[in-house]
Amino acid sequence: MSKVKVLFRMLSLVKPLAGFMLLAVTLGTLGFLTAQFIPVLGGYAVLEGLGIETGLTYGTIVILLLVFAVLRAIFRFSEQRTNHYIAFTLLAIIRDRVFGALRKLCPAKLEGRDKGDLISLITSDVELLEVFYAHTISPICIAIVTETIMCIFIGSFHPIPGFVALAAFLIVGVALPVIVSKRSGTLGDDLRAQSGELSAHMLESIRGIDESLQYHGGESRLSEITEKTNELVKRQGVLSRLTGTNTALTNTFIWLSDLAMLLVCLVLYNSGAVGFEGLLIPVIALMSSFGPVTALSALGTTLQSTVASGARVLAIIDEVPETEDVTGKDKISFEDVAAQNVTFGYGEETVLKDVSLEVDRDEIVGIVGKSGCGKSTLLKLFMRFWKTKEGRMEISGRDINDINTNDLRDMESFMTQETVIFKDTIANNIRIGKLDATDEEVAEACKKASIHDFIMTLPDGYDTQAGELGSTLSGGERQRIGLARAFLHNAPFMLLDEPTSNLDSLNEAVILKALKESADNRTILIVSHRPSTMCIAKRTLSMDGGRVS
Repeated sequence: MSKVKVLFRMLSLVKPLAGFMLLAVTLGTLGFLTAQFIPVLGGYAVLEGLGIETGLTYGTIVILLLVFAVLRAIFRFSEQRTNHYIAFTLLAIIRDRVFGALRKLCPAKLEGRDKGDLISLITSDVELLEVFYAHTISPICIAIVTETIMCIFIGSFHPIPGFVALAAFLIVGVALPVIVSKRSGTLGDDLRAQSGELSAHMLESIRGIDESLQYHGGESRLSEITEKTNELVKRQGVLSRLTGTNTALTNTFIWLSDLAMLLVCLVLYNSGAVGFEGLLIPVIALMSSFGPVTALSALGTTLQSTVASGARVLAIIDEVPETEDVTGKDKISFEDVAAQNVTFGYGEETVLKDVSLEVDRDEIVGIVGKSGCGKSTLLKLFMRFWKTKEGRMEISGRDINDINTNDLRDMESFMTQETVIFKDTIANNIRIGKLDATDEEVAEACKKASIHDFIMTLPDGYDTQAGELGSTLSGGERQRIGLARAFLHNAPFMLLDEPTSNLDSLNEAVILKALKESADNRTILIVSHRPSTMCIAKRTLSMDGGRVS
């Protein structure tokens, strides 16, 4: 997406707040005009002192100066407050859309992506858009309106000073930002990309700090972090130098413009085309009028990073999910499941080839096979995380692509190999399986997962904090929490991927007993390498080379 398209897309998000944007532009324009006319009124006071008729008395000028000073503060405060209300409201809307997009993209489109880069996108990239919405859109509009009024005012003394002012405003507010923007090229895009890479590398380094210490990899990781940081600092330095150059050029052109206005007005005064007021007031007016366009002069560099962040955010929002949510279909009840001649692969690699199986209601079926043969993939296809390349996945005889997404999720409980634990209480981590579950229901699910007794030994019981990523829990405890979620969800179809891999034989036996007892009212498809886990299966299927036998 080109930078221009990104800008227009970002602008389109302002439509719901167009009224507030108009208010911000009005307040900003009035704020700058009151500030600019304070020195102009001083010029009129000088003219009055020289005995030149201006139509304003000293008393009127003093009153106007006081009023303009107070109004300037009021208008400025109100404009900033309105702009920031617009910005932070839009950021909330954008965050909502980003998280909505991420929900639809996962897990298919997010597997394999750097989590640190995603964190950078949903934090710093979104935050950087505040600059665009609070300090870019309305300042551009304010500059256009304000400087147009000032050109008309200066031109009212003589057209030539008016054109000089117009040229000065266009050079400082338009030409210089465009030149600096072209000079910076793709620097903003590169800067945001490198920032995301550094975030991803830092997150990976923090998660792997134990391994780095154990195998003496700390120096290597630190060297890599230092190298990436230095590259980022180097690019930031280039951007800073461009910003400094831009500021120097802006101040130089402002000085030259003021000098040009003075010379033009002197020539007009000496030729008798204007009086002394036509010499003094246009010069003062121009000198006091560069505030709005000076704000625009910095956009040539700041917009680079802002547009780059906007492009990254919009790319996530616009990305097409692997599977769309299904709505509007007739609700069905669970009877059985089947895979009919299913072929599926990741990219060019075929994982499943012409797979067919049927699982009846209230039946426990086990699937065994070597790692990488497609066992976990088959479970994910039943969850409709991906679409099959060929064939179809069925529930109750209906293609799962024709089942409402919410209904499909209600009929299925999926336990993955790695249970994700959130930084919350143990009770709330289990309640993910059923958000409105009572304490009694949570406890019952934990008893089936053989973790209730352990939880009750903790100081705060079910209110104990699990820590970040379940850092306070062992692998087996995290796995049993995942199984408790599945029991709490109480779906008629359970898909279990290595549910006992981290458990000792005693806990495995308790859980298998609970699974077998629950099979009277649910269907279970279980994947495991452990022969002991397969003992509860009514029948066991073997997968090899992407085929089921």
